[in-house]
Amino acid sequence: MKRAFFCLLLLMSSAATAHPHSFIDMKTEVVADGERFTGLKMTWTMDEITSADLLYDAGDAKPGTEVWKKLAAGVMANVLGQHYFSEVWHNKQRVKFLNLPKEYHLSRKGNKAVLEFILPLAEPPRLDGQRFEILTFDPTYFVDMFYDKAEALSLPPALQSRCHIELNTPQPSDSLKQYALSLDKADAPPEEVDLGRQFAQTVMLTCH
Repeated sequence: MKRAFFCLLLLMSSAATAHPHSFIDMKTEVVADGERFTGLKMTWTMDEITSADLLYDAGDAKPGTEVWKKLAAGVMANVLGQHYFSEVWHNKQRVKFLNLPKEYHLSRKGNKAVLEFILPLAEPPRLDGQRFEILTFDPTYFVDMFYDKAEALSLPPALQSRCHIELNTPQPSDSLKQYALSLDKADAPPEEVDLGRQFAQTVMLTCH
């Protein structure tokens, strides 16, 4: 059975395997070039347990040094292997991404590791009069990837007067919540359950 984000956790922190879930607090900004929707600037802040081994390996290295670059490349390779753990939908069609981000880096914020990157769209669609759905989630729900509040989503100044972002958080049933909580590190939900999607927040981007 597939454990998409679990592979990333193994890279990040052996301590994380002692828990059924880890947490990633997300922030996202829409990236545009004129009338084109070109990508998403993402910031993922990992919880302290997930961050522990990464920060240990980084030691006292200064930001931007070779140590941090190597750690960032390792983490980013796992993210890319799972299609950025993201989906963008437009007119009921899934928007394709480029295989490599134009930029990414890893840093420390207190006791947490922060991964920043720009997710690039392969064929940037026009924004005017269009609506997009954006989701970012771990399919197995071993990791809870979430926006803590609507303010975690933002638009560049050029789009603020004519585009709107809405954050929709699902309300799974109590039975589904209990099922998710019952999974331990040795379990993975059947793929047909699509567990992560049922807990995934949906970002709606609408432009006039």
